[in-house]
Amino acid sequence: MTDALRDRGINAEMARAGVFQFGVRVMLGDGREAVWDTDGTAGLEANVMRDGVLVGFVPVIEGSEDFDDEQTIDAIARTDYDKPIARQRVTAPAPAAPLPRQGGVFRRFFDGFRYR
Repeated sequence: MTDALRDRGINAEMARAGVFQFGVRVMLGDGREAVWDTDGTAGLEANVMRDGVLVGFVPVIEGSEDFDDEQTIDAIARTDYDKPIARQRVTAPAPAAPLPRQGGVFRRFFDGFRYR
């Protein structure tokens, strides 16, 4: 997920919320970050945080419990975080320049050195 978002120019990384709890963290560039789905529920939702304080949220996206990877990536890319209760844009903004993948040499080692 994070690699596909970073390929679109979205600054995303894996969020570790606890033991066996993972999600996607999207850095919004103004000190805020959206943490997607670390609560273990089936629906897609996010909390928007600044310095550990909740400043907004993305309500559960209807039908998201049945989303595949591409639909999930598109939903995260289409989210407009400008208001405290975020909304989904009709279309995703144009992709920005891709960001480098995270993980460095250890990721390359575990993935069999498939990347440059």
